[in-house]
Amino acid sequence: MENYTYNSPTLQLEGLNVSNDSTYPVFLFLFFSYLFIIVANVGIAFIVFIDKTLHQPMYLLLLNLSVNDIVGISIVPHLLIDMLRPQSERIISYYECVIQAFTTHMFSTTSHTVLMIMAFDRYVAICNPLRYAAIMTNKMLIKLTVSAWGVSFVLVGILLGLTIRLNTCRTFIRGLYCNNASLFKLSCESVFINNVYGLTFTVVLLSSSIGSMVLTYSKITVVCLTSKNKSLNSKALKTCSTHLVVYLIMLLSGMSIITLHRFPQLAESRKFVAILYHIIPGSLNPIIYGMQSKEIRRFLSKLFDSKKVLSLF
Repeated sequence: MENYTYNSPTLQLEGLNVSNDSTYPVFLFLFFSYLFIIVANVGIAFIVFIDKTLHQPMYLLLLNLSVNDIVGISIVPHLLIDMLRPQSERIISYYECVIQAFTTHMFSTTSHTVLMIMAFDRYVAICNPLRYAAIMTNKMLIKLTVSAWGVSFVLVGILLGLTIRLNTCRTFIRGLYCNNASLFKLSCESVFINNVYGLTFTVVLLSSSIGSMVLTYSKITVVCLTSKNKSLNSKALKTCSTHLVVYLIMLLSGMSIITLHRFPQLAESRKFVAILYHIIPGSLNPIIYGMQSKEIRRFLSKLFDSKKVLSLF
C-alpha cells in the first residue's frame, strides 16, 4: 500500500541512475556542456549588445534566442549536485520545484515563439525587401519580442497555476527535473483539467509553430523560384537554412521526448534525451549563427587581432 504525505514542503527527485564508473564522465560532460552554453550564449549576447553594426532586427531577435538558451540550461546545476548525492538525499523544496518547472516550460515554449518571430523577420526581408525597414522598426521589434515572451509567460503561468492549486499526497518526482506533469502526478485529486489544458496547450503551440514555418518557407520558396536575382536567392538560402536547421534541431529534440514517453521500458533513455533537449540547441545555436554571420565573425576576428597586437607590447 502506498504511503501518502500530504502537502509536503520537500520533494525527492529520482535523478540520473548511472553506474559508479559512469558518474564522473557524465558529470564532466554535463559540466563542460553547461560551461560552454553559458559562455557561448553570453558571448553572443555581449557581441550583439556592444557592436552597433549588429543592432539589426535579425541579431536583436538572436539575442532573445541566446537568453532563452541560458534559461533552458538553468536546470543543470541542480542536476550536477544531485549526481554526487545518493538518491535518498536528492531533495528539492516544493516551491523550488515549481520554479524549475516554470523555467523548463518557458524554455520549451519560448523556443517556438522566438523562432516564429525570427521566421517572420526572414519572410519580410526576402519577400518584401523594399519595405523591410518600414515594417521591422524598433517599435515592431519590441512588439514581437514582448509577444514571444508574453505569450509563453501566460500559457506556462496558466499551466502551472492549474497544478499548484492541487493538494499533493506524494513526494517522489520521477525524472531528472521538475516539470508540470511530474508535479500534478504528486496529487491524489482529479487532474482531468490539467490533462485537457496540457494537451490543448501542446497542440496549439505545435500547430502554430509548424504551421507558421510551413507557410513562411512556402512563400519564401515561391519568391526564390520566381526570382532571377541570384544575390537574393543566395542570401535567402544562407539565412533561411540557418534558421531552419536551428528550428529542426529544437523540434526533433522535443518530439523525441514525447515519443519516448510512449515506451515506459525506455525510461532511462528518455532521461538522457531530456538532458540533450536542453544541451543540444543551446550548444549548436551560437555555433550555427556565429559561423553563418559575417558580422559576428568580423567582430571576433577584430577582437582576436587586437589581442595579438596588445600581446606584442
